[in-house]
Amino acid sequence: MVMAMAFLNAPRISVPSFVEPVLGPKTTASPGPGFDNSGPVDFSETGVSGDNFDTFGCKVFNPLTAKTPDWQSANAYFERKSFNDGTLVMSDGVNIVHWGFEDRLRLKGKKFFPSPLIRVQEGDMVHVKLEARNNTHTIHHHGIEPTTMNDGVGHVSFETSGAYVYQWQPKHAGTWFYHCHKNTVLHFEMGLYGLLIVDPKPDQYGRVNAYTGGPFYTPSRERFWVFDDIDPRWHTLDDNAGLCGDDAGLNVFQPKYFFVNGIENTKCKAHTGVRIQAYPGEKVLIRMLNASYSIVKVTIEQLRGDIISIDGHALNTSERPWTSWIPVAAGEPMFFPTATRQDLLIDLDPTKNSFVRGREYKVVFEFQDWIKRTIHNANAPKPVNVGRAETVIKIL
Repeated sequence: MVMAMAFLNAPRISVPSFVEPVLGPKTTASPGPGFDNSGPVDFSETGVSGDNFDTFGCKVFNPLTAKTPDWQSANAYFERKSFNDGTLVMSDGVNIVHWGFEDRLRLKGKKFFPSPLIRVQEGDMVHVKLEARNNTHTIHHHGIEPTTMNDGVGHVSFETSGAYVYQWQPKHAGTWFYHCHKNTVLHFEMGLYGLLIVDPKPDQYGRVNAYTGGPFYTPSRERFWVFDDIDPRWHTLDDNAGLCGDDAGLNVFQPKYFFVNGIENTKCKAHTGVRIQAYPGEKVLIRMLNASYSIVKVTIEQLRGDIISIDGHALNTSERPWTSWIPVAAGEPMFFPTATRQDLLIDLDPTKNSFVRGREYKVVFEFQDWIKRTIHNANAPKPVNVGRAETVIKIL
């Protein structure tokens, strides 16, 4: 990933793990096979120790070591280690503790928010080694469909207190994400998640497309927009808060800070990790994930586009001929519930978009209350506490 060295060297302050998209080879993996976790599987270590509330909710298996069933050699290998001592320093002076998954192979020692990108190709045999520290954790590769033991869903498989190698093989290109699935609501909010991109195999000419048989786009103009919000009270809670029937107040979420790609809202407009620059004739692909607990409304001024994929599933393909791309008119809002992904293609062909070279076109992100559908903290005295952010798309 292309990152500014200033961000990599910033002391104690966590920074976004994907300031710029991956260019060149479309992968963030290390070559396989990686760590060998083959061997006899003890299935008695998986699942729960009973079927009542106490055993299912609290006393689940958490083996230090568990072998991966149906082991095959991987050609794409990752390592992730959980941490719980990342720090975000907000512009109003407040320090917020966050958790995450450290990339032990490519970005060792860096504690990013959100966690580092995983990027592979269709058909890769992927291994992701999780080292759980400080508590038990899992990794669930959201939308990928591996075997149950490799699905990383707490209680159903197990919650590791040591290390485990998840094995999966993606069959469809798209935008997905990965996250801890133990005490899911809290751990996701704390930062134990990251983007997961599956690319199609390149065609015979080496061109880059969004999915097999899908549209081509300009690789240097690909962008990620990941939305998140933070309720500081939640970030004082223990790993197991609310997990065993105790009332930890997880039914009350009152966000005070708002982010795009881990960048606080007041800094998004000027930040190269959020703003987009492109030339006429280029095709911009924007991959969006709502990792917040708000409804996020996104509006792009005077530029139209098409939603070509939703939740990792491409539209208008031979497998789904009954679907079509969803046109988004200039200024028409897009809405994102929690965990929703949408891929937006903006074609800067002058016959498809009307624009002026050298001009910046405003993009507005609104973080809305689920029930009231109003902007969070709209009247807050400090802009960093208002649920709104802006960036621009500039036509060069």
